[in-house]
Amino acid sequence: MSQIVTRPKTEEILPEIGAVKKPNSYWSLVWGRLKKNKGALVGATILLFFIITALLAPVLAPFPIEEMRMENRFIPPSSEHWLGTDEFGRDILSRMMHGGRVSLMMGLIAVSIAGIVGVILGVISGYYRRLDIYIMQCMDILLAFPSLLLAIAIIAVLGVGLTNAMIAVAISVIPSYVRVVRGTVLSIREKEYIEAVKALGVSDLKIIGKHILPNVMSPVIVLSSLQFGTSILAAAALSFLGLGAQPPIPEWGAMAYVGKSFLLSAWWMTLFPGLAIMLVVLGFNLLGDGLRDALDPRLK
Repeated sequence: MSQIVTRPKTEEILPEIGAVKKPNSYWSLVWGRLKKNKGALVGATILLFFIITALLAPVLAPFPIEEMRMENRFIPPSSEHWLGTDEFGRDILSRMMHGGRVSLMMGLIAVSIAGIVGVILGVISGYYRRLDIYIMQCMDILLAFPSLLLAIAIIAVLGVGLTNAMIAVAISVIPSYVRVVRGTVLSIREKEYIEAVKALGVSDLKIIGKHILPNVMSPVIVLSSLQFGTSILAAAALSFLGLGAQPPIPEWGAMAYVGKSFLLSAWWMTLFPGLAIMLVVLGFNLLGDGLRDALDPRLK
């Protein structure tokens, strides 16, 4: 007597479709690595504190930044004025909150200008080899000067002011972007899939937009996070030298510059703006190191 063999139902073989685990995307893996990096979390926390404080400065500041009370001149840190007062009786905490908006804006604009120009020049230099020598020679000339000295020279041409200081810092940072992007493009343009796309007759503009730029973004993000702190420090240095933000604009570098004249009698006027600059630069460096490790393609 023949035995009837019954096939198991599909439901008994395959698990539920919803139970199938989908592979994690690239950015979810990056986020997972970043969350495990304690240094990056500390840096992000520091930056988040200063960013929120700067954005909410009009609400959180206990005193108007331009309110002068000569009877309150040079009051040390106290319960009423947490960070003391300056030579005009203005509350330093309030001015530092508003000064954070200026300092962070200077870094953001400088890095944005340098990033856009640097990526464009780097892609052109790496993809079109006939233009490479001309672009890189210009970058080598800029790299021959220390960044701060180059920024001072640019301000000497453009003039003193907040806007010119941001432009000067941006120009001094552009060579870093060009070198990083150029090196990445040089390695990508030799890949087999780029040669195949060229053989199909795809235009250079589409190749750059669909295949080159997406692969360039990871090193650019890491470089931007590191250059953000460097740009803020350079902008503050220019303001400290009297070449950037001018009084009465509340900017950390300018506040430290004014406070140096009263360093012995009112040390808090220089100490607290200097600490703010140091913490912001430290936060960006910690976050940049974490992003570099999280975006490293060699990690799995």
